[in-house]
Amino acid sequence: MVADDVTREEPVLEVGQFYELITAHLEADFGRRRPRWVRGEIAKTFEKSHLYLDLVDAGTSSADTKRAVLNAHCWTSVWGPLKRRLAEDGVAIKPGMIVNLFGYVDVYAPQGKIGFTVSAIDVPGLLGDVARRRAELITRLTAEGLLEANRGREISPVPLRVGLVASPGTEGYNDFTGQLLRSGYAFDVAVVTTLVQGDQAPAQIVAAIAALDARDVDVIALVRGGGSKGDLACFDDEGVARAIAAARTPVWTGIGHTGDESVADLVAHTRAITPTKLGEELVSRVANWDQQHLRRPAQRLAVALEAVLDEATEFLNERRRTMIFAVRDRLRSEERHLGAVRARVVLQSQHLLDAASASLASTRQLLSAYDPARRLAQGWSIVTRADGSLVRALADVAEGDAVRVRVSDGQLGATITTKNGESG
Repeated sequence: MVADDVTREEPVLEVGQFYELITAHLEADFGRRRPRWVRGEIAKTFEKSHLYLDLVDAGTSSADTKRAVLNAHCWTSVWGPLKRRLAEDGVAIKPGMIVNLFGYVDVYAPQGKIGFTVSAIDVPGLLGDVARRRAELITRLTAEGLLEANRGREISPVPLRVGLVASPGTEGYNDFTGQLLRSGYAFDVAVVTTLVQGDQAPAQIVAAIAALDARDVDVIALVRGGGSKGDLACFDDEGVARAIAAARTPVWTGIGHTGDESVADLVAHTRAITPTKLGEELVSRVANWDQQHLRRPAQRLAVALEAVLDEATEFLNERRRTMIFAVRDRLRSEERHLGAVRARVVLQSQHLLDAASASLASTRQLLSAYDPARRLAQGWSIVTRADGSLVRALADVAEGDAVRVRVSDGQLGATITTKNGESG
């Protein structure tokens, strides 16, 4: 077809005039005064105060090059309140979600784009979709046997080595660790710091669980204080659930407040309603083991030892009394024996002394018979040489020797002039 074949009845429009015409027609049926609901699957999101969405037909594949795409945007004035409400209900806008958007068409001529300005989001529908996705995840985990996988892990009877996945300084962290610190037991806590809310939290939690599972810990504790459903949404993440189920170490959770139950709680070995309660349960487990295996046996041992000591003390007292009586009786017996011995010794000594006295008198009488003085009184004399030695025979002296003659009343000096024997 050539230009000549085309009718010239319609005027030739400038590009800008053409867009003005399109905009007028679109606004007449789909504009601000005629907003419409549009349903689709979120293919891509971008947020920078405003929210930008690429919406495609629900069920189309990303590999489909001909799938229809609607560029939608939600300005800050609308997105701010909507985001807060969604967060309170635990909903985060992310790819893969199917949403119902209420809004109107706008045309951006400089780029030749038709857009969709969002003025409302079907929150109940989103909640239903989130609940559906959560239910589907639980169904898949149940079918794969993952809800029971970590519960089958054997936990130490004394779980003092604790791997902790948490955000230090938060209320949940302080509540949990405070219970361990005040327990008086020697808990050894290895902390891996992670975010506990937001889009980046699931990946960090998964990595932390894997890191602690490779370490020598008795239990992995995953804790987070209370918050909105949106704040706790990361604990409904499939990756977190599978990381818990795959862990060889028992994983205990203490997430949120009473009434909060996440998918992580369902998959965990043990679930506590709060971080504080989780700490209490760990302390209670250690305390029970301590009571059963240490304190009660020690108490029984102490009672038994006390009974043994009482018995030994009574035995010693009895032996002491027996020994006192025996020693007293023995001392009395020995005292009587010593008295008898003493009497016999005194009597025997007296006999010995009397005998000795008689012997001494007899000896004295005998000796007196041989007393030289007595002989001298009878007329005997004693002759001694100059050196005092006795002269018993003639041979003891020579003529001319000086001698002394002792008589009863004195001594005489003499000189030997002659020697005459019995024959002379």
